[in-house]
Amino acid sequence: MKTFTLMIAAAMVVAGPAVTPAFAAAPAPVAADYAVGAQYDTTHVYVPQDQFDTFVASFVATFGGTTSKQGEFQVTPTPSLTKSQLVLTPSGTISVFGFKTPIPYPFGDERTGYLTTDLDAAVKSAVSHGAVRRLESFPDPIGRDSVIQWPGGVNMQLYWHTAKPNYAPLTTVPENRVYLTADAAPAFLKSWTGFAHAKVVADDKAASGAEIGEPGKTIRRVSLDSGYGKMVVYVSDGQLPWPYGRDMTGYEVTDLAATLARASAAGVETLVAPFAVGQRQSAVVRFPGGYIAEIHSSKVG
Repeated sequence: MKTFTLMIAAAMVVAGPAVTPAFAAAPAPVAADYAVGAQYDTTHVYVPQDQFDTFVASFVATFGGTTSKQGEFQVTPTPSLTKSQLVLTPSGTISVFGFKTPIPYPFGDERTGYLTTDLDAAVKSAVSHGAVRRLESFPDPIGRDSVIQWPGGVNMQLYWHTAKPNYAPLTTVPENRVYLTADAAPAFLKSWTGFAHAKVVADDKAASGAEIGEPGKTIRRVSLDSGYGKMVVYVSDGQLPWPYGRDMTGYEVTDLAATLARASAAGVETLVAPFAVGQRQSAVVRFPGGYIAEIHSSKVG
């Protein structure tokens, strides 16, 4: 027994105590942020080419701002021709397209275009965070583009300009309004926050469904902010009455009543009359050419 005890003791001396590494394992690298700024992020608006000018005029009359020179371009990798113009307003920027030819797939259902510092790296990062490419990146008249899809079927364009643009910061940053069911929302939120370095500003899991036309129901509303701008994700049963779900962007203004008056004078139709939503008032409108948008301002009183 004594010999056996000595053998165990000797073995413990030889083995010695567990060795603690001199340094901890390096943390996983954080994905780079390729955002440039909210003033460079545009909602893509497709309108009939014969209503192009009327739409642009109504949008500027509603929100103010300026436009780029209108032109006709091939903006897709396959043969096509579209009128194209950039509209820069204090409340957000839009890219307007009025195709004179059939619109090639998969264009027409991408909600936004986001300027990046490095297109290839940004696309690679998006894919690593769960997005899929809808087509290979391609050159356009002023840079390069790609179209991607996030979980839940959220389509976006990422782009890069050959000559770096210089736009003034926005007075108010618009919201990218995303409608998802509970099946799709967790995957989308994980993907987008990881890629965009987005921060959750608010996550109300018991918001009123009246906010999206479903009174009597409870929905989840997640507000996010990133270098790509603001986003609000509505998580519901998906049983959305017209026109909810068709509004891709929400524009913040200082005076909702005055904005709607200017809009009406410019031929814009109010689809949902102003109503109170928490600390703000909201309305939904339709511009000539069919573009539907939400407009809101801080609630007074």
